[in-house]
Formats: sequence, structure tokens, C-alpha cells
Amino acid sequence: MQLSNRVNSMQHSPIRRFNVYAFEAKKKGKKVYHLNIGQPDIETPPCFMEAIRNYDQKVIAYSESGGELVLLDAIIGYFKQYDMSYERKNIMITNGGSEALSMIFTTILDPDDEVIIAEPFYTNYHTFATGACGKVVPITTKAEDGYNFAKRELIEAAITPRTKAICCISPGNPTGRVLTIEDMKLIGEIAKEHDLWIIADEVYREFAYDDRQVTSFGMLKELEDRVVIVDSVSKRFSACGARIGCIISKNDELMDGIMKIAQGRLCVPTLEQIGAAALYNLDKSYYDEAKAEYEGRRDVVYEELMKIPGVICQKPGGAFYMTAKLPVESVEDLLMFMLTEFDDNGETAMFTPAEGFYGTPGLGKDEMRMAYVLKQEDMRRAVELIRLGIEAYNKKIGK
Repeated sequence: MQLSNRVNSMQHSPIRRFNVYAFEAKKKGKKVYHLNIGQPDIETPPCFMEAIRNYDQKVIAYSESGGELVLLDAIIGYFKQYDMSYERKNIMITNGGSEALSMIFTTILDPDDEVIIAEPFYTNYHTFATGACGKVVPITTKAEDGYNFAKRELIEAAITPRTKAICCISPGNPTGRVLTIEDMKLIGEIAKEHDLWIIADEVYREFAYDDRQVTSFGMLKELEDRVVIVDSVSKRFSACGARIGCIISKNDELMDGIMKIAQGRLCVPTLEQIGAAALYNLDKSYYDEAKAEYEGRRDVVYEELMKIPGVICQKPGGAFYMTAKLPVESVEDLLMFMLTEFDDNGETAMFTPAEGFYGTPGLGKDEMRMAYVLKQEDMRRAVELIRLGIEAYNKKIGK
């Protein structure tokens, strides 16, 4: 018996595949600072559990495939804050942003169709596109250029007769790049000229720093027929385990196609939708407080990283990730060393090798992605451990 070529061409998650080594380190009594995954430590707003506790139905029945009406209406109200107007039929509730992306790729891609994505990119895009028998075509960006890919010559050079979509994540994971409205308009012009979908992954929408404006492809009415927005409660509301996301589009044909898939998986868990509705109804001040906390953490991490000789890093404009080039040949080997051999006073740090965030073979070997999802003093200590780990690792290999 054999597995499919499709699944054999996938990779294990670079974010999670080193967890076993972290587990073993903890068994030996080490404290591990987890910077490898975007799991915020900020408390989930209490209204989530309060709404679930107040749920008074005697039977937890199947939800509608498109989602609970109370959640659809809460999402509509949330987007009105940004002068974006949607109806219930424009929204599909999903099991997190991950299922949203998987559904979108399955709906728009035929075998060997292509999706353009700027690299480094969220590693699971490759998994979802491959699962839909499609291909990721990367546009390589660099820290030295601010990870800017919103350039006509770069995008059009990647377009082929098999191109179906341009996928954009803003604010970006893993780079923190924030697209401006001007960037979005340029991408939209190119998409219209070449008849392409725009997949807009905007799960970090509010986390735009240094007085940057909140932006969304949904603000551009001239692109309504081709924009597909992915949203989620995971990062914005620190509710990763709730697994509630959504797809938003005014293209009726697309939403009807996605409904076919949604009906096949029946529905999203009912109680989590009830809790998520309460989150979307939160006052806008919640985002301001969360954003200020992450911005402070970003500043600390960037300040500490820049103290390490040989580090190259672009200060992120948003989200809560930072990608940095380290003075080592293999960040993966460094991580293994830090989890299996290194500690400082019984402590070590875990990050993610960035190679898995690239579609171009060979890139990212000397880069890491870290999530600044711990309080400031813990982030400061974690970066110190990375510095000490690099020193010990380079000494070990005789560099």
C-alpha cells in the first residue's frame, strides 16, 4: 500500500515538529521559553466563557453549516467599525482560519494551478495548497528591503497561465510586514488585469504598530468580486483553542462553492460559536490595549536582538512575529543544540527555524522566526538565552 503523492510532497510543520525535544528538555527539569508558536499569553476575554455558561438550550444540536446567526451578526457588526458592509450570505464560519484557507484553495484550484505568495510565508499555506493539488509560487523578499513584495515587476514575473490567486497576509506572519492601502490597490490592479483571486489573510488586522492604520482589502469596493478575506478569533482575542474562523466574500459563486464543502463537514462546534460572538461584540478599546502590549514586547525583542553580533532583522510593523538572520550556518542545528545540550541556569529557549517558511529550496537555513507572545521580562530573558546559545554553539563547532 502507498500514500498519495500529494501527502508525500507535504512537510511536517516546522512550528511543531521540535515539540518532542522541548518535552524531553522539560522532563529533565529545564525551563523552556516557547517562542516557536503564536500562542498568546494574554488572557482570553472572560465574555467568551460567560456566553457559553449562559447558553440555555437543553440539547447541543448541529449548527447551520454556514454558522450560528448570532455569530454572523456579530461579525457583520465588527466590520462596520471599519466601514465594511457585509450580509450573512457573505460569511462562512469555519474551524479556525486554517479550515478557511483549506476550503478556499479547494474551491478555486484545479490540479497544478498556482498561488502566488511572498516568502517567507506562513508555512501551512504550502500544506493547504498542496492538499488542494495546487502549487505555491513564491516571491522572495528580504529583511533588507522591508519584505516588500508589492511591486508590479515582482508580481507579474511570477504570473503564469496556471496562476489562480495572489495570497496576502497582512500584518504578516512571519515578517510583520503591513500592507498599505496603496499596496493593496496595486495588487488589486494586477489581479484585475490577470483575472486573479485575492486571498486576504487578515487575522492580525488590529496589530499594526507605530501609528500605522488598520487596512483591509475589504475596504476597496472595486475589488469586491475577487477578494476573499480570512478572519479568526485565535490571535486577535487570544482564543487559539476555540478554533473559530471565517471566510468573507461578496462573490456569490465562490461562497456557494465553499458551502458545498461546508455541508460535507456538517458544521462548526456550536458552543465555541456562541463564545466567539461575544468576542466580536467587544468594545474597540480591547484591541487598543492588546496592541499596546504587543508593541511593547516587539520593542524589547528588537532591542535585545540587535545586541547580538551578526544578527540581521527588520523591525516588524505588525502581528507578533519577528524573523531574524543569525550568525550560524544552520538554525535548525542551533535549535537542536539549545533543546538537547544547552541551558543557562536550567533555562533554554525554543524558536522556529525559518527554512520551512520558504518555498524556494535552500533559503532560510540561517534564519529563525520567533513569536513575542510572552511578557516583556520573559522575552528579554529568552533573547538573552538565544545569544548565550549562539555563543556556546559556535564555540562547540569551533567557529
